[in-house]
Amino acid sequence: MKKTLPSSASANPGQLRSAIIPHLDVILSDRALSLHGVTESERESKDLWLLFVSRWMHDLWTRSKKSFRRGALFCLYVVASLVAGVAYAQPAPPATDSPGSDFVLQGVVRGSQNQSYVQIPFAVPVGTERVTITFSYTEKEQHTALDLGLLDPAGLRCWSGGNKPTLTVGLMDATPSCLPGALPSGTWNVLIGVPNIRAGVESHYTIHVYLTRTGAVAALPPVLREPLRAGPAWFRGDLHMHTSHSDGQCPSQTGKMVPCPLFFTVDAAARRGLDFIAITDHNASSQYDEMRELQPYFDKVLLIPGREITTFQGHINFLGSTDFIDFRLDGRTVPDVNTLLRSAAAVGAITSINHPLSPSGEICLGCGWTPSTPVDVHLLTGVEAVNGGSEQHGLSDLPFWNQQLNRGCRLTGIGGSDNHRPMQPLDQTGSIGSPTTVVYAADLSTPAILDGIRAGHVFIDVAGTHDRLLEVTARGGSQSVNAGDMLNAAAGDQVEFSARVTAAAGGTLRWIEDGQDVAPAAVATISTADSTQTLPWTSDGRRHWFRAEVAGPDKKLWLIANPIYINWGIANDCNGNQPVHAEGIKTAR
Repeated sequence: MKKTLPSSASANPGQLRSAIIPHLDVILSDRALSLHGVTESERESKDLWLLFVSRWMHDLWTRSKKSFRRGALFCLYVVASLVAGVAYAQPAPPATDSPGSDFVLQGVVRGSQNQSYVQIPFAVPVGTERVTITFSYTEKEQHTALDLGLLDPAGLRCWSGGNKPTLTVGLMDATPSCLPGALPSGTWNVLIGVPNIRAGVESHYTIHVYLTRTGAVAALPPVLREPLRAGPAWFRGDLHMHTSHSDGQCPSQTGKMVPCPLFFTVDAAARRGLDFIAITDHNASSQYDEMRELQPYFDKVLLIPGREITTFQGHINFLGSTDFIDFRLDGRTVPDVNTLLRSAAAVGAITSINHPLSPSGEICLGCGWTPSTPVDVHLLTGVEAVNGGSEQHGLSDLPFWNQQLNRGCRLTGIGGSDNHRPMQPLDQTGSIGSPTTVVYAADLSTPAILDGIRAGHVFIDVAGTHDRLLEVTARGGSQSVNAGDMLNAAAGDQVEFSARVTAAAGGTLRWIEDGQDVAPAAVATISTADSTQTLPWTSDGRRHWFRAEVAGPDKKLWLIANPIYINWGIANDCNGNQPVHAEGIKTAR
C-alpha cells in the first residue's frame, strides 16, 4: 500500500519558498556549513558555496532513500536550488544604458581571503569611451592591504598594486599602469588583490564606477577634472605648441635634432610660471596618454588636451576634447570647413583659427587661412591674433582679427607661441609662453579656462611676462561689463570705458574703435606700476567694438585686450561682408 506524504512535504514550491527564506540565515550558518564539510577557507568562494549545496543535496539523497518518496526528494531539491540561486548567485552587473552613468559597488573582503583575488563584475555598454573607477576600503589600521586592477572581457587592462585609488581607461589615454584603446562592451571586472588581511578582519570596500561616452573634458567624472587651483583669477597660459608627437624637436644627448619628449615642453611651461598649456600637435592624439601621466607631477600647470587640425586650407586649434575628428579636408572625405567645425563642436571642443595671415603654398604648406568655400564664423570661438612664429618673421595677424570684428564676427582674440623647440631660451620670441594668453576663469580647470575663452574674458601678454595685467570694463546706465561682454547703448547714452594696467610703467595705453585709433587725446602714458585710465564716449546707437592696447616705448605691443561690444545684436550679425558702418570698412591696423 502506498504511503501518503505528509501535507508539509507536499506543499507547492511557492509555499515552500515562503517557508524557507526566513530561515536561510540558520540553514547557511557556520555550524550548518561545518556539518556539511565546507571549511572556513572555502566559505568565501562563490563556486565553493555551490559545493556546500551539492553536499547538502547528497546528504538529503541518502536520507531520502530511507525516509521519503520521490515527491519529497523533489521538494528538497527545490530547497537546495533556492539556497544556491537566491543566497549565493553572483549579482548581475549593474545595467548602464544611459549616455553617461555612474554607480557604486560595495562589498566585504574577509580574513579567510588573505592572499587571493576577488572579482567584482559590472557592465560596460556599447559606445563607452572611458571607464573610470575610484577605490577605498576600511581596516587599514589593521594592516589590511588591498591592490587594485581592472579586467575587460579580453583580459587585464590595469594593475596598479595599492598605490593608485583612481584608475581611468579611455580610447586615447589611461592612468599609468593601464592600457588605453578600444573599450569592448560586456562584463568588466574590478580586480582586487589581497596581499594582507588578518584572520577575523572584515574590510568593507567601496568602488565608484563612471562610464563616459564622450571625449569632452567637461563631461569627465569630477575626479578627473578637479581644479588645480580653486577660485576665480587671471590665469596665464599658452594655447599652441608642438612636441615629439608631431614636429617638436630638441637636441639629443649627442647634439642631434630629434623628436622632443613632451616632458620638456611641460617643464618649460612650469619654469616660465604658466598656469596652463594646451598641447596641440598636428592632427595627433597620441600625446594625451603622456599628458595623463605627467599631470599628477606637474600639479601647478594645467594640461589642456588640444590638437592643431592641419588642413590644406588652414590650421585650426581644437581644444577640450580627446575625440578624433577627421581632418582630411579634400572635398570628399570632409567636404568643407563647416563640416569639420561642426564635427569639433559635436565632440565638445572649441575651435580657433591659427596664424590666419601666414603665407601658404610651398613657403608654408596650408599655413594661411584659405578656405575654398564660405565659412560660418559662428562655428568658431576665436582667432590667434598673436602667433609667436609669425612675430619672429615680422608678421601680424591683428588685421585679420580686426576685419572679422568689423564684419560683426565676435571672435575671442588669443595668443599662441606655436613653439616647436621646447628647449628654446625663455627670453626669446616664440618660446613657450611667448605670447601668453591670460584668461579670467572661475578656477584652474579645463572647463573653466575654456568657458573664459568662450566669454572673451581674455587679454594677450605679447611679451609673456609673469605680472602684467590689463583689465578693461565699461559702464553705461545700470550696465557694467568686462572685456568680451556686450553692452547696449541707445543714441545719446553716455558710456565710460576704463582700463586698469599693472606692471607696465613706461608704456602707453591707447583705445581702438572699430579697428582705428581713437583721437590722440585718448592716448595716455603709464607712469605708475598700477594705473587706471578712462575713456568717455557718447553712443550713436550703432554697433561698435572698443579695445584697449598697451605699447612699449619702441611702439611694440605689450598687451592686447579683447573688445567690449556695443549694440552687437543689431545689423548683419556676421552674415556677410558688409562693414560695421555703411561708409565701408575702415583701414585695418
